[in-house]
Amino acid sequence: MHLVRRVFVVLALALATLVPAGRAAVAGDFTQIDTRVTMSDGVRLAVSYFQPTGAPPPAGWPAVVLLHGLGQTRKASDFVNWSPNGMAQRFLAPNGYAVLTYDARAHGESEGLFTLDGPRELADLRELLTWLTTNHPVDPKHVGAFGASYGGALVWRAAVEGLPLAAIAPAATWTDLREALAPQGHIRAGIVLGFSQDIPSARLGPEVAQLLKDAIAERNVPAIRAYLASRSTRSRLGSVRIPTFMLQGRRDFAFDANQALAAFRLLKGPKRLYLGDFGHTPAPNPPAEFDYAATQVRRWFDRFLKGIPNGIDKRPPVELAPDPWRQPTTSFKSLPRTRTLRFSFDGKRTLSAEGKVVRTTARLARLETFGSPEVKVSFATATGYRHLVAVLSALTPTGGEIVVSDGGADTQASGKRARTVTIRLQNEVTAIPAGSRLRVTLGARSTVQNIGNLVYLIPVPEGSVAHIGRIGLTLLTLRKPVSR
Repeated sequence: MHLVRRVFVVLALALATLVPAGRAAVAGDFTQIDTRVTMSDGVRLAVSYFQPTGAPPPAGWPAVVLLHGLGQTRKASDFVNWSPNGMAQRFLAPNGYAVLTYDARAHGESEGLFTLDGPRELADLRELLTWLTTNHPVDPKHVGAFGASYGGALVWRAAVEGLPLAAIAPAATWTDLREALAPQGHIRAGIVLGFSQDIPSARLGPEVAQLLKDAIAERNVPAIRAYLASRSTRSRLGSVRIPTFMLQGRRDFAFDANQALAAFRLLKGPKRLYLGDFGHTPAPNPPAEFDYAATQVRRWFDRFLKGIPNGIDKRPPVELAPDPWRQPTTSFKSLPRTRTLRFSFDGKRTLSAEGKVVRTTARLARLETFGSPEVKVSFATATGYRHLVAVLSALTPTGGEIVVSDGGADTQASGKRARTVTIRLQNEVTAIPAGSRLRVTLGARSTVQNIGNLVYLIPVPEGSVAHIGRIGLTLLTLRKPVSR
């Protein structure tokens, strides 16, 4: 099993109907055609096109393009068989939408090399939109897009690049890939390694292949961060006016809640945010939530692609599901208000290359985090201890340990004199039971907290020594927890 559980790729339970390329299969009140479309560079992409039966509206059918996640295809996923084709068959085509799904370049039955949602992948989407609207009875002014993880990031990029989309729904994805994979100059090598296993090396573009090697070895970091920034959209989201429904996982160690929260703050047009129990590890991905979320996505498209006044745009725009998932969810008129907890730990310790420093609070009342924790450390090194990792966990009354979040920072500029190193952790919305104690674990790798915590994997050289003094923890929590 890969380190990173693959993100749910659609929000419907159904396997794709397999039909020979170019032939139509009647499935209830829509038809499906599987074929290939040749891109401007000669690469052929495998697609499925779904069309409702009967006469289209005068302007053509409203349409939705569905994009899958990294290493997945339009037809199937190794995660409980969710697929874009399944979403088309169950939620969209029977409800009056033309739907286009496709295997992304270097995925499934499609040709080409992988360049991580680069200009070529964007050109593919642009050309497929043209193919969809010029070869089928589709209304070109009412086309939307849904994408998860890798596909969701391309939906964001299409929005900032001005592709003709009338509504979008990016899910469990990034807006700032540099923040997700190499925050504060330190690479989350375990996440990078896990994702790299989803694409065969023979299908990687040469630049991606080299940067993957560099990332896992923690070299050429400025070039890596520059490349990740070029695949990010956050700095341009203020220009987006497209009605946008964001779906993000509460606890997703690849793409945390901040990836969507930052977008929500920046967007100027109609917007909605749903935070739930789906996503990458450690998200539980409850099947019942997929059906609920898929219905909400369809309602969003009904409102902005069909013009149905169903009220989804009038409801409070922020929706937070409890953990474990159940209904009802909790809605907010704006981002939830938080309170700040601060903890301080005194004492001095020496930190070796494979060692750790641990500090633990007293028992606390029930709480639910919402925001990026921050760890400040008095830090000195005479040997060049080149990076420092902090893991925040909760020791529960029943003897369990919940990893709340982690963070790492480049410390190569440190010297013999103590200075304060600030480590910003990921925003994982975590319910912490009453009577739990918070624990901060410092070391060179996240594995010092637990051998199974495979986020930060790069060691420091043997013989590296750091001196740790005062440690401070700042934690943002919901004023009123929504989880039990």
